[in-house]
Amino acid sequence: MAFGRSFWRETRASYAFVERNINLIKRYWGWEVVWLIYSIVNALSITFIGKAVGAITGQEFDQATINATILYLIVGTLVWHYLAVVFDCIAESVQWERWEGTIEYTFMAPISRLTHMLGTTIFAIFWGLFHTGIILAFVAVFFQISLENANFLGATVILLTGSISFIGLGIVAAVLPLLFPERGAQMTNIVKATILLVSGVYYPISVLPTWMQPLASVSPATYVLEGMRRALQNNAGPLDLWASYLLPLLGSGLLLVPFGLWIFLRGEEYAKRTGRLKRNG
Repeated sequence: MAFGRSFWRETRASYAFVERNINLIKRYWGWEVVWLIYSIVNALSITFIGKAVGAITGQEFDQATINATILYLIVGTLVWHYLAVVFDCIAESVQWERWEGTIEYTFMAPISRLTHMLGTTIFAIFWGLFHTGIILAFVAVFFQISLENANFLGATVILLTGSISFIGLGIVAAVLPLLFPERGAQMTNIVKATILLVSGVYYPISVLPTWMQPLASVSPATYVLEGMRRALQNNAGPLDLWASYLLPLLGSGLLLVPFGLWIFLRGEEYAKRTGRLKRNG
């Protein structure tokens, strides 16, 4: 009975963080509109590169090759946008507390940090899907791509499984604004940019310098992107994706989420002990 009451209380507390993030979106809706417009234009600009491949290279390509290139870029752009939104929502959660002046209240509240991060994570996933869905709608207006070979079940499973790893990465990155009030938020962008560079978002990892390619093998984004492309371009289902993509993503997720919570709790203890919660700059 006591466990049931405790579980219900923690569940309501997690939803409180979902609701709070929704209210923040409403409060700063102008920022969100600007960011959404930028993301739409960025996605279209990148995808037009695929349409212009013949003009860029000065060679003739058949329509099937051009369509395959466009689809390759569309998948990379949309999947990366979703993963980046999930990462940012979690990694910047501490910085939002500083901006709002509520960091001390939140971190002194009688709730577990797991409850706090769970609510933030639930919001991040749904907001990432919503954001990416709007961009997809605009991209679909400009580019008519056939998905007759797509396996949507495989794509869904690989995306949701990959989300677990990015949740863990986001929690790890969230400790940076906690420990470094002046520059922690900027440091999370360096982490995200490094993952973008080595994960084959817009190009195969085989074009990277030899010394950089091993970094791609430890990036969860590499497996999400390659798995999504196999699912959407080659009709790969969950069983086809299991050994090469789903298993590594599950393994990294099961390692990164507990590690992220552990390192965040250690960082929180240090921040409280050294008075960094109160500092805003």
